[in-house]
Formats: sequence, structure tokens, C-alpha cells
Amino acid sequence: MISRLSQLARHLSNPLPNLGHNSAAAAVSAARQRSTSGVASRIMASVTGSTAAANQTRTISTAACLIIGDEVLGGKTVDTNSAYMAKWCFSLGINLKRVEVIEDDEDEIVEAVKRMSQRYDFVVTSGGIGPTHDDITYQSIAKAFGLPLKLHQDAYERMKKLSKHSKTDPNFSWDVESPTKTARLRMVELPTDESRDLGPQALFPSENLWVPVAVVNGNIHILPGVPRLFEALLDGLKPSLIERLVDPEGKGISRVLISTPLGESAVASYLTDLASRVAPKGVKVGSYPRWGSQNNTITLVGRDLAYLESLVDEVVENTKGKRVAVEGEDDEPAGLDKAS
Repeated sequence: MISRLSQLARHLSNPLPNLGHNSAAAAVSAARQRSTSGVASRIMASVTGSTAAANQTRTISTAACLIIGDEVLGGKTVDTNSAYMAKWCFSLGINLKRVEVIEDDEDEIVEAVKRMSQRYDFVVTSGGIGPTHDDITYQSIAKAFGLPLKLHQDAYERMKKLSKHSKTDPNFSWDVESPTKTARLRMVELPTDESRDLGPQALFPSENLWVPVAVVNGNIHILPGVPRLFEALLDGLKPSLIERLVDPEGKGISRVLISTPLGESAVASYLTDLASRVAPKGVKVGSYPRWGSQNNTITLVGRDLAYLESLVDEVVENTKGKRVAVEGEDDEPAGLDKAS
């Protein structure tokens, strides 16, 4: 149905035939063009709204994280948010399939969020939603989906109530127009689909924070880059997502660690065979060298913990290894030649 509506919208958007140079005919043509363009816009808005509604209710199996910021690419700031999200996804049984870091560039943001929204069930962006000129995440994501930026009244009221005044601007007042107020308002002017219920488009996961999580196209969640805020808001989203997880009980994904004194080359053949045998059961086998340590690490990752446990004795025997709870717990300093 959505595909047919999209085709109709494209058809209605096509230019009308040239009716000649007669002014009356030209006027008729212009009127018809405006009419069909309006119909096309309404149909495309309906299609977009339907997609967003579906995205916001579908089962969450896969996720992606988009880190936005020149400061990360320039080495000024170390990204910790993607690592936090990886652990968060792992604990919930969500497969984090992709992490990207891009600059504060509108075209880059537009391309990335459109692609990720289409490919993954749950998308999180980090960064670029502050008050300064280079914070362009909201406007870029709005452009990606043809949405206007609108002042979100609830977010604005929460901002006024919960935000602290800066010591550098002691005379600031919300009742007086000023450059500072204009800058702050940029943080609560959100991409808004006016054809949909506004409630699900801006979430407030923490009662102690005025910062909203804007939700665009149903599955793009726009979070700040400040780690403390990012982590608090991401954790706050969990209760609203539980029912949409592949495993609503929240058991997540399990990981078994096996420490081996053998180098990677010595166990490569066995692990290759093991990986092919267990892949149909949804298990991934990993091998990780530990440079400067006595042992290397083998991992078994999957959703079925009982099945993972059934593999442990075999792996231990074939790698001369030992089951460990924490990577490196049985290590002693050794030469670098143990890694491979």
C-alpha cells in the first residue's frame, strides 16, 4: 500500500505538459500544478507518517549508533558514548550492527540518518544539539525527512524550570528577548511531523533533566553528546523499549570467556571449524590476542546460554584453555610472542 501511494505521489509531482503560450492556458496549468503538488505533498506526508508509526512499534532486533562531532574526529574529545551504547545493547539482547563517526556536516548527517533509519530498528545519534552555530543535528535530521523545526512547548517549560543560569550571564531572563535566549531555544526546536501525534516524537526519560530525546521517523533517537546526559537518557529509554525487544524478559545476550595459552595461529583451524558448526545456532566465536600477556582469549557469544555452556568443555580441551569469569584474571606478564 505504501509503495502504491509513493508511486502515485511521484506521478502527481511530474510536470504537466506545456499548454502553449496562451496566458489563460498558462494560468490553468499553474493552478493544476499547484493542486497536484499539494496532493503529492499530502500523500508523501501520509506515507512518511505511516513509516514512522510502523518504525516506532516494530520489534527491536538491530541497532546503530551515529556519533556526530568535529571534536571527535579532530581528537579533541574521546568518544565513550558508542562504547556505552554497545554494552547497553548487549545487555538487552539488541544486535548493535553499526557505529559511525561523522563531522558536523549537514549532507553527511542527512545521508547517514536516512540510511540507518531504513536499515536498523533502533538508531541513536550523539552530539550536535547544543546552542552554538555548529550544532546542526536537529536541522539536518529535519531536512533529511522533510520536517519543520518547531518549538516544543513542554521541553521549553522544562528547560525554564530545570536549567541553571550561567554565571557569565547573571541578568538573563526568559521574559526578555536576547541572543542568549535565542541560542537556548535552538535546543528545544525539534524536528516535528505535524501529521502525527506529538507525544511519541519527544520523550523525557529522566524527570531530573529537561533535555528531550527527539524521535524522528519513528526510530531515530537524538541524544546529546555529553556522556553524563547521554548515559542517563539512554538508560531512561529502557522501560519504554522492553516490550519491543526480541526477548522482552531482558535476558540479553550471553558471553562465555575461555583463556588459552596457545597462540591464535595454533587454534585458528579448530576455531574456524567450531564457528561454522555453531553459527546455525546463532553463536559467534571470537579470538582476541592479549599482547604482553601470557594468555589469549576465546569468546562464545549467543542468546542460548545453555547451549553456550554445552560447548565449554570441548573448547577448553581443544585449546588447552580454562574457563574464566573476567578476561585476564589468570594472566601473568609474558613476552610479546604469545599473541600469535
